[in-house]
Amino acid sequence: MVTDPGLLHWRDPVADIGHLAEIADRVRARVETVIDGKSEAITTALVVLLAEGHLLIEDVPGVGKTMLAKALARSIDARVRRIQFTPDLLPSDVTGVSVYNQGTRDFEFRPGPVFANIVVGDEINRAEPKAQSALLECMEEHQVTVDGVTYRLESPFMVIATQNPVEMEGTRALPEAQRDRFTARISMGYPSPAAEMAMLDNHGNTNPLTGITPVTDAAEIARLIALVRTVHVSAEVRHYIVDLVGGTRVHPEIALGASPRAALHLIRAARARAALDRRAFVLPDDVQEMAIPVMAHRLLLHPKIILFGEPATEVASRVLTEILHRIPIPRPGPARPARHGR
Repeated sequence: MVTDPGLLHWRDPVADIGHLAEIADRVRARVETVIDGKSEAITTALVVLLAEGHLLIEDVPGVGKTMLAKALARSIDARVRRIQFTPDLLPSDVTGVSVYNQGTRDFEFRPGPVFANIVVGDEINRAEPKAQSALLECMEEHQVTVDGVTYRLESPFMVIATQNPVEMEGTRALPEAQRDRFTARISMGYPSPAAEMAMLDNHGNTNPLTGITPVTDAAEIARLIALVRTVHVSAEVRHYIVDLVGGTRVHPEIALGASPRAALHLIRAARARAALDRRAFVLPDDVQEMAIPVMAHRLLLHPKIILFGEPATEVASRVLTEILHRIPIPRPGPARPARHGR
């Protein structure tokens, strides 16, 4: 029985999921007008949005990271704010600040840019750690505490952050605690020659973002997020998720495996992925598809592995692929205990 007031108008579960998928298709079509040939990245961004999570987009400059974030934000009629992360950015520039009012002779709070539905954090790894940490509370608890007073954030709330590879000048690696708060990480990659030619033809003289109009609003997204929470996950699939996460904790190349938060994010992402495929239940395929985007950025590799020169992102993806191949895919049947001792 659905108890969420925002879902009282939903009646037929199949029709509800179909409605969700239709809205997602319209948002995807809007984003694809400016980001061509990156359907997988766009789909993952939609999954994270419907899973009530946060997205980290990592790649070299100029491949469309910020464009994807802005296009997704403009496709939704919601409050959108952008933060340019720089070395001199202060935590108060993110969360807000209390200012003394001469008229009332009291301090009043002036909200920062995180008080929005979608917050675009551009080049997040160019800021100092104290500025990066300003996002920790709001990403996890959807609230901000300033001068001992807690302020709730709007719903839905999503952070879409872009970052350049840490090898580039002026960047620093995000702390493990902050990476763990991002539901998924994606990489854009260079476009195909055909997609790059289409970009030159279509966007050479105009800003492509000006042509994007919203296809839904924040209230509707909040209802769809609540609907995604009702997607069924069987006991066998839940055990499968626990096995996958546990497999990262005993792998010889990993110093620190995926956290329990990773398991929660993986099940939420799998629910959203199933909903996009017009299903009210999760299959192991949904878990497998989201495993690498959800878990790869959370893994801390052994130093000896890093010394070999293989990029950390590639090592993490390779390790997760090995684990996915090794863990048996669940079949219908009685629940079994999770295995951690492999």
